[in-house]
Amino acid sequence: MKYDVIVIGSGPGGYVAAIRASQLGKKVAVVEKSEIGGVCLNWGCIPTKALLKSAQVFNYTKHAADYGISLVGEPKPDLEAMVKRSRAVADGMSKGVQFLFKKNKIELIAGVGKLKKGQKVEVTAADNKITDYEAEHIILATGSRSKQLPGMPIDGKKIIGYREAMVLPEMPSSMVVVGSGAIGSEFAFFYNSMGVEVTLVEFLPNILPIEDEEVSKQLERSFKKSKMKVMTNSSVEKVDTTGEKCKVTIKTKKGEEIIEADIVLSAVGVATNLEGIGLEEVGVATEKGKVIVDDFYRTNVKGVYAIGDIVHGPALAHVASHEGITCVEALCGLHAEPLDYGNIPSCTYTNPEVASVGLTEKQAIEKGYEIKVGKFPFSASGKASAGGSKDGFVKVIFDAKYGEWLGCHMIGDNVTEMIAEAVAARKLETTGHEIIKTIHPHPTMSEAIMEAAADAYGEVIHL
Repeated sequence: MKYDVIVIGSGPGGYVAAIRASQLGKKVAVVEKSEIGGVCLNWGCIPTKALLKSAQVFNYTKHAADYGISLVGEPKPDLEAMVKRSRAVADGMSKGVQFLFKKNKIELIAGVGKLKKGQKVEVTAADNKITDYEAEHIILATGSRSKQLPGMPIDGKKIIGYREAMVLPEMPSSMVVVGSGAIGSEFAFFYNSMGVEVTLVEFLPNILPIEDEEVSKQLERSFKKSKMKVMTNSSVEKVDTTGEKCKVTIKTKKGEEIIEADIVLSAVGVATNLEGIGLEEVGVATEKGKVIVDDFYRTNVKGVYAIGDIVHGPALAHVASHEGITCVEALCGLHAEPLDYGNIPSCTYTNPEVASVGLTEKQAIEKGYEIKVGKFPFSASGKASAGGSKDGFVKVIFDAKYGEWLGCHMIGDNVTEMIAEAVAARKLETTGHEIIKTIHPHPTMSEAIMEAAADAYGEVIHL
């Protein structure tokens, strides 16, 4: 059978690309070997946020008296019920994508897709039946999986990845989380909130190492305040799983330390899914585990494109989706605009949340900018005080010469819902003074953005 576009992978890059191609009049098919919606909808973004919401509600109940509410008895977490709710949310989102496929007349082909010469895709179904399909355009969107460290192979029981962390059958008493990026920090927060004794290990000097240093240090303080053990400048040398508990040998600046824990969660990043998809057979060029593409995601092989985690750039769902749209609009002949990878928002859904876009203060200085930096703490925010969540701040960085908004960094309650203002303003080349003169509703957490901008120019009112 022949199609205009075949997409291999139905994650947030693949399914969005398929829908946009259908909207533009193309005959489209999607090849998927597992659940519709990929890792994001089924094992990543969505179900983890459901678990984190459960943790947030549980934390609220523990502090109900602070809000003038009396509860009878001590609240207790029910991990089985939380996991059940999380899976139900993921299943609902996956069914939603299936509905969108039907609405947009996209054919779903179940099986493992592999490139073949002559612009063909070979699909091996669950019963091992092999069928060839042909398309003018083939988009690879095969995503990624948990990366494994040499001395810490994931066995799914004592050493686990993010998938197992979402469906543990029972609450462990202790856990070592290796890696403090978004995945590691979110799971460390979740299990710590549930009463698990959590140790978070990070090789670099700060947790959430890609974030502004002040933000990272604030999150570390918040974690330690909640009785989490945080070990930076540290690396896991080996894990002994032969006993009842895992014995984790950690190398620190002061020497080696052995920590015992029920479970070790490996959250050291992701590895791309490039194996077995026919790249070598058709000659698609790769570099350092990524497919090489141009600004419109064309590979070196005519009619073959790649988007999402398998190409260079941040491995984020919203990035994959926009890459998919850009790729399809370009191949359909529209005037597509290349993505600005300097204006990609990053979000971490811990408590407090972290959100950022653009340059950190250190990066701006290293690039030679003369900068103005403004900061507004949520302790001075009326809305934050009323909500009982005063930890954190908004930090903004402007070019002193032209007023260009170079970066925005937030840590606090619901800041992941606020960062889009900075992304949109930077896209529109808004200056610091324009932010100051933009009326923000009161009382809101978003006022802190305006106040931080005012602080950068010496005009802050409420600080």
